[in-house]
Amino acid sequence: MKRETLFLKVVVILLAVPILGLCIVVLPRVAMDVSDWELAYLVYPVLIGMYASAIPYFLALVQAFRLLNYIDQNNAFSALSVRALRKIKWCAVTISVLYVCSMPFFYLIGEKDDAPGVILIGMTLAFAPLVIAVFAAVLQKLLQNAIDIKSEHDLTV
Repeated sequence: MKRETLFLKVVVILLAVPILGLCIVVLPRVAMDVSDWELAYLVYPVLIGMYASAIPYFLALVQAFRLLNYIDQNNAFSALSVRALRKIKWCAVTISVLYVCSMPFFYLIGEKDDAPGVILIGMTLAFAPLVIAVFAAVLQKLLQNAIDIKSEHDLTV
């Protein structure tokens, strides 16, 4: 099991690298390029939302890393795992809410720039974390039920 969790830990780290690069390199360039553009007042709130959504994203990755550590330590069926899944769920919901709040700006950018694809990008950014939140909630519930069954079994034996 250590090999699989090591692979997943590497994947979690690799998931952090592009978002970190986006926050350090790409978004500041976009902000500088937009500074003399007439739609800057619409793009800056979207950029602020993207920076704000990076915080819960990295918090969720930290919780996923902790969850993998619990699996390595044979503590997968514990309250700590349920708590980590709950935090991942709330981080995903927070990201989704941030992008839903920035959807009016995506709409206005799409209208002003005559680019309806911008609205689809905004919707994807808003609903993808929602899928992750539902998945984490289902896993959290399953894990909690497994812990309850295990504790009942331990009490009867």
